[in-house]
Amino acid sequence: MLSVVSIVPPTFNPAPAPVSADAGTWFAFDKVSLSLDGKSVLHEVSVRSSARRIGMVGRNGSGKSTFARLFAGLIAPTTGSVEVRGVDVAKDRRAALSTVGILFQNPDHQIIFPTVEEELAFGLLQQGVSKADAAEQVAQLLAQFGKSHWAPEAAHSLSQGQKKLVCLMAVLAMKPKAIVLDEPLSGLDIPTQLQLSRYLDDADAMLVHIAHDPDHIRDYDEVLWLEEGRLVADGAPAKVLPAFTARMHELGGGDALSDLAG
Repeated sequence: MLSVVSIVPPTFNPAPAPVSADAGTWFAFDKVSLSLDGKSVLHEVSVRSSARRIGMVGRNGSGKSTFARLFAGLIAPTTGSVEVRGVDVAKDRRAALSTVGILFQNPDHQIIFPTVEEELAFGLLQQGVSKADAAEQVAQLLAQFGKSHWAPEAAHSLSQGQKKLVCLMAVLAMKPKAIVLDEPLSGLDIPTQLQLSRYLDDADAMLVHIAHDPDHIRDYDEVLWLEEGRLVADGAPAKVLPAFTARMHELGGGDALSDLAG
C-alpha cells in the first residue's frame, strides 16, 4: 500500500479496524492488480470489509470505476482475487449475477432493451426465472415504486433521473447481496438526488458507493480512498474524508498544470 504520509497530512492514521474471523466479511480484494493494454491500472489493492455502507473517493483516473467492475466480476484481475460473500466473482459468473449488482454512472451505457419492462426482466431471465414469473415480478416491482405506468414506455425516452431509477430497479429485481454504485447521483438535480438516495438507503444489500462529492458518503460506515491505482486510505469517514478534501484543495490551489486530472 502506498504510504499515506506522502499525500495526506501525517496526523492522519489510515489503518482500518481489523476484521475478526467471525465478523461476516462482505468482500475481500487480495493483492489485486490489473493491467490493460500494457498499462497498470490497479496496483496490489488489498482490502476486506464487513461494513454495510462503503464509500469510495479518488480523483478522475484513480481506478475507482475499475475497482467497481472488478467488484462486480465484469473484468478479471491480472493478479490476485476478488471475493464477495465467498464468491469469486470473476470465476463464477452465474453466482456473481445473484451476488453483485452494479449501477453505472451513465444509464445509457446500461440500458439495452427498448421498453422498461423488458429491461427489468432481462436480469431475471438470466438468472433462470421463467418468462411468466419474470413478468409477474417486474409488475410487482414497478407497483412497489409507483411506476406501473412505465412498463411499456421506451426506456431511452425517459429523463436521466428516470433512467437511473430503471437501472436501479433492474438491479434490485435480481436481489443481489451487494450493489456497486458508480457516481449514481451525478448529473441529477437536487430533488432527484434526494429521491434516489432514499431508494438506495432502503436497499437490503451492501452498498459500495463511488462519489466525487464527499457529502454523499459522509454518513457511511467506511470510506476507501484510491489514488493512481493504489489504496492509500481506508477508515471512518470522519478521518478519511477531511484528509481527502484537504489534499484535493491543496492540488486545486497549486499552479502546476501537471496536477490536473486526465
